[in-house]
Amino acid sequence: MTVGTPDPSPEPARPARPVRRRRTRSTQESLGSIVLGFEVIVVFLAALVAFGLRALPPVTAFVGGGVLIVIMLVTLGLLRYRWGFAVGWVVEIAIVATGFVLQAMFVVGGFFALLWVYCMIQGARIDREKAAALRAQPDEGPTVEGPTETI
Repeated sequence: MTVGTPDPSPEPARPARPVRRRRTRSTQESLGSIVLGFEVIVVFLAALVAFGLRALPPVTAFVGGGVLIVIMLVTLGLLRYRWGFAVGWVVEIAIVATGFVLQAMFVVGGFFALLWVYCMIQGARIDREKAAALRAQPDEGPTVEGPTETI
C-alpha cells in the first residue's frame, strides 16, 4: 500500500454502544454530597490533629477517624435515597459531637452542620421549583434540531 491511497479493506465499524443515560440527581443530593465530600477531608485532618495533640491514643484517633470517614463515604452513596438524608443528619451530629474530644470541632463541625442545613433547605426548595416548572411546561414531544427550512 502506498502513502495517500485509501486502505482497500477498511475495518468493519464497531457496533454502536447503547446510549446510557445518567441518573438525574436532585439539587439536594448534589449539595449534600459536596458538603459531605469536603467534610471527609476535614475529619481526616481532625484525626491527625487528635493524634498530634495526643488528645486520643494513636489507634483510637486513626481508627475512630477512619470509621467516621467510611461512614461518610457510604452516606455519600446513600443520598440517592430519601432515607439517606436522615443518615446524613446523624453523621452531622456525630461530627459536631467530636468536639468533646477536640474542642475546635465544635466550631468546624458546627459550621459544616449549618452548611448542611442550608444546603438541605435550599436544595429542597430548588427541587420543588424545578418540579413545578416541569409540570407547568406543556409536553411538546420530541424536537428536531437543526435547520427547518427546505431549499
